[in-house]
Amino acid sequence: MEGLPCLPGFSFQDPTQSNFHVSHTLDVKNGHRVTKWPQVGLGGTRINYNQISEDELELLRNYKPELVYGKNVVGVPDKFVPATLAFDKKVLRFFGYFKQTVPESPNEYYRVRPVKIFYYLEDDSLEIIEEVQENSGIPQGKLIRRHRFPKNDQGETYNFRDVNLGQNLAVYGKVFRVCDCDAFTREWLESEGIHVHEPELIPRDPYLTKRNQAAELKKYTTKNDFDKLKQYVEMDRKVLRFYAVWDDRSQMFGEKREFIIQYYLVNDTMEIREVHKANDGRDPFPILITRHKIPKDRYDIKGSYPKETNLVENQSNLGTFPHVFLELTDTEVSNYFKPSDLMVGKTVNIYGRNFFLYDCDMFTKTFYTKNFGVTNFEKTDIQEKRNFHPNMEIPPYNGFGTLEDSLQNCLRLQPDRPKKDYVKLMENDHKVLRYDAVLDSPRENDKLRRFIISYRLGDDTITIHEPPQRNTGIIGGRFLEPTRVSKPGSSTEYPQYYGPSDFYIGANIEVFRQRFIIRSADLFVLKYAEEHPEQFTPAVVESLRQHLSNEPGRPDARLSTNVHVQRRPGDFIRLYAEIRNKLKALRITNHEQIRQMFLRYDKDRNGYVARDNIVDLFRQINLPLENDIIDAMIAECTTNSEGKINLYDFLRFFDN
Repeated sequence: MEGLPCLPGFSFQDPTQSNFHVSHTLDVKNGHRVTKWPQVGLGGTRINYNQISEDELELLRNYKPELVYGKNVVGVPDKFVPATLAFDKKVLRFFGYFKQTVPESPNEYYRVRPVKIFYYLEDDSLEIIEEVQENSGIPQGKLIRRHRFPKNDQGETYNFRDVNLGQNLAVYGKVFRVCDCDAFTREWLESEGIHVHEPELIPRDPYLTKRNQAAELKKYTTKNDFDKLKQYVEMDRKVLRFYAVWDDRSQMFGEKREFIIQYYLVNDTMEIREVHKANDGRDPFPILITRHKIPKDRYDIKGSYPKETNLVENQSNLGTFPHVFLELTDTEVSNYFKPSDLMVGKTVNIYGRNFFLYDCDMFTKTFYTKNFGVTNFEKTDIQEKRNFHPNMEIPPYNGFGTLEDSLQNCLRLQPDRPKKDYVKLMENDHKVLRYDAVLDSPRENDKLRRFIISYRLGDDTITIHEPPQRNTGIIGGRFLEPTRVSKPGSSTEYPQYYGPSDFYIGANIEVFRQRFIIRSADLFVLKYAEEHPEQFTPAVVESLRQHLSNEPGRPDARLSTNVHVQRRPGDFIRLYAEIRNKLKALRITNHEQIRQMFLRYDKDRNGYVARDNIVDLFRQINLPLENDIIDAMIAECTTNSEGKINLYDFLRFFDN
């Protein structure tokens, strides 16, 4: 098989071979990529080439050089270190400049802009940063970001061997002159065998030189005897406060506004704050003039324009100070406001506004009395008398419609709907007090007519309905629609309407000249009167109880509880025993509910409550409210010398 030619049809494949791995020939040794000859063939088969023959093995065995001359000593190569680690954080710094032409300028022809050139050894990148000059007027800082600068059109980049002192570095159309470097850069370049040239001086910028010379001119001023430190120590946190008013009503849309002028004695500065009022329609920013030294007359400046300038006669007196767009300093203004210029009752002009000082605080009064001898600090009344307009007279009621509707016609051209109390309407919706009434009429036929008066608590309206009766000749039905009825004798300007307390047994109700006598009421009326005692007098509640209790077929309404009994003269012992038996039958054993109601009246948490609180407690748990029965129950439960009841005795009364 081995001697056959390598032609189609002469090569055969071993069907038993299952390993087709290729021999490993690529490797890394001492940081370098190396190759070696394969030792075995495909799948681990033996190959004849790259193998030592028998004669070569015999020669190596008998004539090995190491046996004659000794072992060859091979030096250990240095450990491979990548450039990113070897030159990490190592930067060459050069100092240089470039010139920039200034066209069409009478003061300068060019500018010298110093720069710093940084060369990063780890990746051969460069960066150029310009030194920041104060008030230069041009963008400064990083001129060219860090990257590899192109050297020519062939794609080459700058290397550290291309940068040396006294050479020009052309980058993107700008020529940078390298003048100097730091000590580390010089030492590193010399270690690489590069001769570093002598450093050069960076020329000065002509414009900056002139500007620095003008700034270095010293101003010699005579020393002032005034000690600012003494003023700061003595006058710190001492402020004069004046209350002023600015009347600008002479101008269009002007108004009278109040301000507070504060004078700080520590540095003779002033501040003006506006006093805002509720719903004044102004932005909530109180400061009108910020704190600073305010001149008396801003336009009284040497070299400025006069107040009244005649362009024909006074052209030679025109000033040159541009006060329109420049701020004033102590050089131009020397006459500022002082405490002597501010007095109560004076009018001061601050930036064209006339402020009238009408009052000051107590510290300001003490300061002026001590330093200026002023004692008259009479406050000026700035409040104006308002012109009270007469109230609109409401014409008399003409009898058409209700009073509320007629009043809306007088108040507005397009009348609105009368407003209702929706809270009251929602709370008392579907609550109606019904009464039985008859007509108070001299005619016999009208006395037989029966009416039902319904009082709606939601809107205080009264509805009258007449039930149909046989053999009366009257159809009956709705007698009065829901209407608010005023009391007789009340005026139309201040009408008084019927309320729930006006309806009681025997009351005479006049409705549009028709008189009705209340004969009876619904049981709900009594229940509502007991739940709302503030709306009814005790006489009204008592009349309802007496009347509803005397009606046949109804329980005794005077008790108004679930324990119903009939009173008779001299039946106290029997009634007391009967109530005890009925309480047992009702099984009032909810001690937790009674305990919670008991603690509601025990404010001091001493375990005792008074008799008045027990009456309210009996009403909540549906006990009778007769005085003799209540006194007997309290006497049985009382264990305190003051007549108060203990909680445990009160609970034991129900258990027994």
